[in-house]
Amino acid sequence: MKMLIGGAWSEGSGGDRIEVINPSDLTTVDTVPSGDSNDVSAAVDAAEDAFRTWSAVPARERGRVLRQAAERVRGSIDDLAMLLTKEQGKPLAESKGELLGFANVLDYHASISGTIHGKTMDLQGIGDGLTLREPLGVCGAIIPWNMPVLIMAWKTAPALVTGNTLVMKPASDAPLCCLRLASILQDSGVTDGAVNMVTGGGIKAGEPLASHPRVRKLSFTGASSTGKRVAGIAAPTLKRLTLELGGSDPAIVCSDADIEKTADGIVAARFYNCGQACTSLKRLYVMDDVADALVERVVVKASSLTMGDGLEPGTRLGPLVNGSQQQAMTGFMEDLVGKGQGNVLCGGSAPDGVGYFFPATVVDNVDPDSRMMREELFGPILPIVRVGSLDEALEMANQGPYGLGASIWSKDLGTVRRCVRELRSGMVWVNTHLRVPVEAPFGGVGDSGIGRENGIESLDSYLEWKTVILG
Repeated sequence: MKMLIGGAWSEGSGGDRIEVINPSDLTTVDTVPSGDSNDVSAAVDAAEDAFRTWSAVPARERGRVLRQAAERVRGSIDDLAMLLTKEQGKPLAESKGELLGFANVLDYHASISGTIHGKTMDLQGIGDGLTLREPLGVCGAIIPWNMPVLIMAWKTAPALVTGNTLVMKPASDAPLCCLRLASILQDSGVTDGAVNMVTGGGIKAGEPLASHPRVRKLSFTGASSTGKRVAGIAAPTLKRLTLELGGSDPAIVCSDADIEKTADGIVAARFYNCGQACTSLKRLYVMDDVADALVERVVVKASSLTMGDGLEPGTRLGPLVNGSQQQAMTGFMEDLVGKGQGNVLCGGSAPDGVGYFFPATVVDNVDPDSRMMREELFGPILPIVRVGSLDEALEMANQGPYGLGASIWSKDLGTVRRCVRELRSGMVWVNTHLRVPVEAPFGGVGDSGIGRENGIESLDSYLEWKTVILG
């Protein structure tokens, strides 16, 4: 495939290409251009030219274009889902769900397009005042490989509906479905050049996008360490930033929790997308008196997840996206077992054979100071710590630099209220985890980032206020 610049497909300026590998069988799905700063500059030029036309389109009409694109995605969902599974590895059902999420995000932003307006004021003794809400101009987006389609929608829909234009860099591991979706947006009526896709690596293409002086806002999703680097690169241009970064989401299971439903929720929240989600449940704290019963059910359910090629019927656990992710999970387990910091109840090591597979792994009685409790565990490993009180659980849950999401599993309203107040995170779930509805603002605190995506609140970072005083 080619990159999309100015409404046309381009091979890029350098001629080099990147292979996109199917993580299940290590075959090449396709190749994309290895873009560089020249391609980024060309895309910014195209987006700047398109801004004059796209920003003049009435907001409700921009919403109509998004809604039309959503319908086209739904009409092509089988082909798109197969492509997403081939490049990223997730089971076909998860790919279809993610694509439906893309369409829903576009529909939601179409529905709120009529809210983009200012207000009038009676300034006594001065005259009348009014405010305008105007688009920023060219916006940039850097998309991760774990949920490329959904996160592309989170960045694309608010930018376009507010009248901005975009230059996006998809992840090199999973750029193909994003490129197809960019084409659908253009075919649905988005002005040529309003959506641009520059494929390539972080240093060659991502850093020029982050540092470009005419990119007025950048939305980045990825690792916390990379996000801090992106912020430093972007700082000299004073562009607006939304950083949705890593997470080490804790969950606290209280003595009164429904054990069966909690076990179902925990397994779903930990092993969805092979554990490769920033808001996955990554640390589990369980009260001593219910730990045996809960752990037993979790192990049974986790062990039953069928691992395999995401295109195969019945697969519940696809491969990790690349070899680096597989090596990282192996490293976590070797460190824990070597130091005697937990008891492996199921899984624990990568299988022999082709593909970046790693089984659903449950580790009980984990040392709270072990690596997997301190660092982001981006894969299908569930570490469990047994605790004696809610005070102890909250203290452990709030340790560390991350603060993206957290969950509390209890029937007691007082317990829930206390945890909602005291958990240090941008999002708290009660008796569920991982659900991120488009209507609700989403983002973290601490090393989990700055800014919010989703909800009507997401529009603010794509709009500039202008105040007018009428004397």
